[in-house]
Amino acid sequence: MFYLIRHGKTDYTQRNTKIYQGFGANLAKLSELGERQILQSARDPRLLGADLILSSPYTRALQTAAILSRALDAPITVETDLHEWLANRHYCYEPDETAEAAYRAYVANDGRYPPGEAPLWESAEMVRRRALGVLERYACYPCVVVACHGMMIQAVTGGARPACGEIVEFAL
Repeated sequence: MFYLIRHGKTDYTQRNTKIYQGFGANLAKLSELGERQILQSARDPRLLGADLILSSPYTRALQTAAILSRALDAPITVETDLHEWLANRHYCYEPDETAEAAYRAYVANDGRYPPGEAPLWESAEMVRRRALGVLERYACYPCVVVACHGMMIQAVTGGARPACGEIVEFAL
């Protein structure tokens, strides 16, 4: 069983300053509220006996995984393909306005490309395939906690986008 946990609330107060510009925004840490959210998630009895914790490489997910690792006494493995949805599937940075427009198009089209179009943003199916490729490698473990992102969880499960710190059960 996989327990997909959306990272806690992120502190973006330094966004567009120092190294937190562009892709550097993914270096933002959890806010104090975010840390409390994950400490609360760590108390969930479903997570007891976790074999390992997989984490997205983004700081907010890594910090989530670290908090969970301490509480659950489980090792962390970073998997780069557990990253958040991409406004540009070619891994090129897009300015905020372009990324926001891509997100609006993603939402308006339920994560699917409009007929006859192939926008630059990553479709829900692309996110799903990317994440499942990782999860399949860990299917041999009985209990895997995954510190990741809301849009990824939504794409993988087909459910609603979870709240920060929310745990979503998922079986392959």
